[in-house]
Amino acid sequence: MDIFWHDACLEHDAGTGLWELPGDWDWLDVPEPHPEGAARLRTFRHALRRGPVAPHLTWRTGRLATDDELARVHTADYLAALRKACEGPDRVALEVNTVVGPGTWDSVLAAAGTSLAALESVRSGRARTAYALVRPPGHHAQPAMADGYCLVNNAALVAETARREGLRVAVLDWDVHHGNGTQEIFAGTPDVLTVSLHMRHGAWGTNHPQTGAPDELGVDGRNINVELSLGAGDEAYLRALDEIALPALREFAPDLLVCASGFDGSAFDPNGRHNLTAAGYRAIGRRVADLGLPLVLTQEGGYLRGYAALCLHSLVEGLLRLPDPLLHDPLAYVPDDSRPTTADLAAVRAALAPHWHFARDTPPPADLAPGRPT
Repeated sequence: MDIFWHDACLEHDAGTGLWELPGDWDWLDVPEPHPEGAARLRTFRHALRRGPVAPHLTWRTGRLATDDELARVHTADYLAALRKACEGPDRVALEVNTVVGPGTWDSVLAAAGTSLAALESVRSGRARTAYALVRPPGHHAQPAMADGYCLVNNAALVAETARREGLRVAVLDWDVHHGNGTQEIFAGTPDVLTVSLHMRHGAWGTNHPQTGAPDELGVDGRNINVELSLGAGDEAYLRALDEIALPALREFAPDLLVCASGFDGSAFDPNGRHNLTAAGYRAIGRRVADLGLPLVLTQEGGYLRGYAALCLHSLVEGLLRLPDPLLHDPLAYVPDDSRPTTADLAAVRAALAPHWHFARDTPPPADLAPGRPT
């Protein structure tokens, strides 16, 4: 597996606190660091370079994207305004928790270009799977709008580039938050399938008008949203994959799968309310690998950086189909109660039934369906 990295991804500084608006957090003695900081990406890199999975990985250097490449998924006016906001000298809040400043533009270009370099590795046949270890994350960024720490939609850029090269492309997003930007970019594109597994959080503010509900179907049902109840753990996510996402992917039969890979669904993430463990992410990786598709992954969320790094390591183990876990999870003690999932998945299947054959079939009983972590 190729891992793509560019040092410029560390240059983006989102400041302190979730909010940069003056005075909002004066009552804090010590300001909170912004959760989307460079330290989390350095920790992810360290885990893959020093962890026991390291011998299985090949590190590659990414590149900077061009303006023309960014314009494949974003408007020229938005990109010009974003670049100007990044000129400094002060940081600028594009929305309440998405902050840019000096150094951000180089990180944007590096994240987007390194994601495209991962695609180029897979397209050339050098690698079957390539992981772009990048920041800022991207899956909330819409054609003309920043959102949720995201500035340029790296996963969508990979998918759109591959689509223009004549490939049939699907995007699978398991970040705990709805992949609303990717949904918006491909809303009118029937030859790209987008699938998002996320917590039920609805819209937020003016920058995230999409709700992530199952009835947001796109053209011909090509957008699939699987809302999961708060507290959903390994079993819920794996049932969502086994009963909805994987059947849809098999029916769609893409030439390339792009994964928006977030770890904020973990039981210990400050920005999520779900209970995935490292074993759950390992099982997700194995299921994705078993599809047998050329695969490009882009890094999204994951904000308790130590545990998120363990989850990344475990996901990569699954993607490599390694037979036994390589790392012990010292924190996997939260009970996994996924009983609400049956109703959640039934609502998704009902919305998809007019468009997808698999949704009209009777799913296996929950207690017999594959889904336990492996």
